[in-house]
Amino acid sequence: MNTEAQQPEFPYNVRIETSSGQSASVPIAFLTRQQVENFVQFDFKRLVEEAGIKGARIHVERATTADYDKVLGDVAACLKTASSKVA
Repeated sequence: MNTEAQQPEFPYNVRIETSSGQSASVPIAFLTRQQVENFVQFDFKRLVEEAGIKGARIHVERATTADYDKVLGDVAACLKTASSKVA
C-alpha cells in the first residue's frame, strides 16, 4: 500500500489579460495545487516571453473541467494575437 498522501485534484479556470486590453478565459484542469503554481510561475511566463508581450496578467480560479494541452495552445494563441496587434 502506498503510504504517501495523495494530493487533491481540482480543475481551474484561467483568465489572462494583456496590456493592450485583450483578455481571454480558458478552462484548465490541474491535478494539484503545485501544478497550478508551476503553470503561473513557469509556463505562463514562458508563453508571455515567447509572444513578446509586456504587462500580461493572469487570474486563476477553480473551474469545472479542461485539457491542459488545449489551455497552453489557447493561451499562446491569445498572446500571439495580442503581440501582433501591438506591433
